[in-house]
Amino acid sequence: MSTSALVLTLFIAWTLVLLVLMEVVRSYLVLSGRAKSNEFRPDNANLSPFLQRLARAHANCIEGLPVFGGLLLIAIATGRTGLTDSLAPWLLLARISQSITHLVSLSVFAVNIRFFFFFVQLAIAVYWTWALLVR
Repeated sequence: MSTSALVLTLFIAWTLVLLVLMEVVRSYLVLSGRAKSNEFRPDNANLSPFLQRLARAHANCIEGLPVFGGLLLIAIATGRTGLTDSLAPWLLLARISQSITHLVSLSVFAVNIRFFFFFVQLAIAVYWTWALLVR
């Protein structure tokens, strides 16, 4: 398995980890009688601030998957993972760091750090797009 394929799989796994965590907490809330199963909103707006941030961190992964995952799939499908392999782990590290920062805080400092991690992903995606089109 190429580094790009591994990172794509781990990106999906991270997205799944966030989803499973959210559903475990939601299940606990239902089973403990603290919430009814039909009360959950997609953004968890009626729940704790942490669960709201968790929903948003998961949504960020879902929103990024078509772009970042798509570029990795193109590299894999065209046999050009040499263009993506070296930066793929950095993309994953930036994605996980963005999610964790999102889960920890919404302070101005944390939002700025989170944006930095997103910017790293964006810069990598722009480079990959250019490299896949030109090389």
